[in-house]
Amino acid sequence: MEEKSWSYAQHSKPFKYQEGNLTVTRGSAWSGPGCHLGCGVLLYTDENGKLVKVEGDPENPYNDGRLCVRCLNVNEVTNHKDRLLYPMKRDPKDRGKDKWERISWDEAYDIIVEKFNKIKDEFGAETILFTQGTGRDIAQWISRLAWSFGSPNYCYHLSGAACYLPRVAGMAVTTGGYWVADCSQQFIDRYDNPQYQVPETMFVWGNYPLTSNSDGFYGHWVIDLMKRGMKIVCIDPKVTWLAARAEEHLRVRPGTDAALALGMLNIIINEELYDKEFVEKWTHGFDQLKERVQEYPVEKVAEITWVPAEKIRNAAHILAKSKPATMQWGLAVDMTKESLPASQAIAALFYITGNADIPGGIIMPPELLPYSGGFGHDLLSPEQAEKRIGLKDYPIFQYGFQIAQPDAVQKALETDDPYKIHAGWFQTTNPIACVAAQPKRWAEAVKKLDFVVFVDIFMTPSIMEVADIVLPAATFPERDGLRVGDGVQRGEVINKVTQIGECKSDMQINLELGKRFNPAAWPWENVQAMFSDILKPTGFSFQELQEKAPAYMPFTYKRYEKGLFRPDGQPGFNTGTGKIELYSTFYEMVGLDPLPYFEEPSPGPGATPELLEEYPLVLTTGARIWSMFHSEHRQIERNRAFRPDPEIEVNPDTLKKLGIKDGDWVWVENERGRAKRRVKGTPVIDPRMCSCDHAWWRPEAGPENLYDVLDLNINNLVPWIPGKSGFGSNFKTMLCKLYKVKEGE
Repeated sequence: MEEKSWSYAQHSKPFKYQEGNLTVTRGSAWSGPGCHLGCGVLLYTDENGKLVKVEGDPENPYNDGRLCVRCLNVNEVTNHKDRLLYPMKRDPKDRGKDKWERISWDEAYDIIVEKFNKIKDEFGAETILFTQGTGRDIAQWISRLAWSFGSPNYCYHLSGAACYLPRVAGMAVTTGGYWVADCSQQFIDRYDNPQYQVPETMFVWGNYPLTSNSDGFYGHWVIDLMKRGMKIVCIDPKVTWLAARAEEHLRVRPGTDAALALGMLNIIINEELYDKEFVEKWTHGFDQLKERVQEYPVEKVAEITWVPAEKIRNAAHILAKSKPATMQWGLAVDMTKESLPASQAIAALFYITGNADIPGGIIMPPELLPYSGGFGHDLLSPEQAEKRIGLKDYPIFQYGFQIAQPDAVQKALETDDPYKIHAGWFQTTNPIACVAAQPKRWAEAVKKLDFVVFVDIFMTPSIMEVADIVLPAATFPERDGLRVGDGVQRGEVINKVTQIGECKSDMQINLELGKRFNPAAWPWENVQAMFSDILKPTGFSFQELQEKAPAYMPFTYKRYEKGLFRPDGQPGFNTGTGKIELYSTFYEMVGLDPLPYFEEPSPGPGATPELLEEYPLVLTTGARIWSMFHSEHRQIERNRAFRPDPEIEVNPDTLKKLGIKDGDWVWVENERGRAKRRVKGTPVIDPRMCSCDHAWWRPEAGPENLYDVLDLNINNLVPWIPGKSGFGSNFKTMLCKLYKVKEGE
């Protein structure tokens, strides 16, 4: 074992030890059930190998012993009576019916290999989709399965890929990488590391990190830093616990974040509050950006965003004066149609104020295995790569992002353009309940396929409606693994402690099936050998890291001055100009506006005021729930008790005008469809808008009614319309009306 210069935790006990009659296993948590993070956990199993308790690991610097309710309750998920326990098949003519037949793993693999290879021989490998959901430890493994099979159509069935990828894509194109808030997460000694500096101010933009976040960002770091003196500025339409403690709270109209950022840029640039030395030496296109922001004077921006001008000025001044300043941002930026220019404008605020790659600013996270780029793209031939759906209409998808464009995939399913899709592999995803806009359209399109396979933990509405084969996946206590997700990666392992039925891990399923399709691409005997191969740069094998984890890579700041961002070793950033591109030469090359801009969401108060009489409220969707992750946890009794019903939050004054009471069931409706919600009256919501959660279905409603998903899914109101780049979609900014549900509906 060669330890190189990594740092690792000092543990008082081995990774597995006895505590009374229980065995305790130290490790990391990474879905399923879902979550983006990778907290340190202690898993307690009894003498029969049953998982009975989960606690946070106080020796893991990432979460310092703290856990959320979802992780604390994982034993109820893993041991739940409704888990899928073995592979099953169903005659395609019985799709939508509960007519499943138990089969062995070998029979399931034999059927899948025969069907997929037959379709590949007759129509081409590209006519089979490989689709994932969010959160679960899957991106590397499913992408390798798709590419080693020969299909370029690895995808994510969310309009505009409007979750995380727009921000990552925009930053990668304009700076050569992506940036996250520096909360000392790259150091094993965290806030006490001598290189680190606590941010003076954190901008929490379009995200409520205490309940949900990406970037490997643990939400309570915000509170840790506030206790160390950091101030916060919140950009959020709602009054939240954090917003109530903010130095400034900007209650922005959903979908107008780009205008707000451009207004703040207007102030910082025109008042010459930016970091002149950094801008001069390390950015490209400042003069063009300066000219563009003149179109966004603060009074105009105040009218667009609903945020008073004096608050916009104050926020801009706080950012300019804070040394250092950082930002934690979220899905609200992605889930508007023109999300790319919105993220471009927001990120520019932190570049021109000199907060890039400094202690307490924003940093490019070190990675063991690139998360957004997949694993094994070299296995795909150039001829097959050219067949990826969406490249012709959305050329930015050629730049480091290997997914097929989701709206183009939906179009291909419905119209056979550019070619007919014949089969689908859906792993860790429940589109009809969660990611798919207009879910009926998605289901009808997928039912046209000749053959459909799903892999998941529980039976879901999507499986019931469209699948022919379903394979049972393991929860994280049932498998070994690595935590190599988004954000700062660590040498962190997931350790198997129990076995339920015949369930297998996602990566074991992909490895075993991959070996049947293309043995040369999957040379490893088992998943532990595959993990050890990935870990080679660390000097550890998987088994060695089980004892040492978590292990931290060496890290330093101002890497752009040291030639550490560019493959040629020269100072600067990995872009065409070698600088942070405020004016994007890549956007210009592919026909997009090189500068950030704001476009009114449509329909919306600014774009279609004539619709306000029929649809008077701005609707934002996707509010997160403490005890649930997207469409998961609806059948877990303790988690469900925190939120028994789907909700919509509405201001009490609005309810009074509509004659609706707190607790009533209402239809939320627009021109595309409607969904049921129970009303929660609350003054934290602006009277001109409403906010609801998402991904609802009721397992107790039974399979023949598809678990009520089509009555409850708020995506009935969401269109399949991406932004000009192919990234972004209006999930968080629509118009709607509310009216009471009638008896019997």
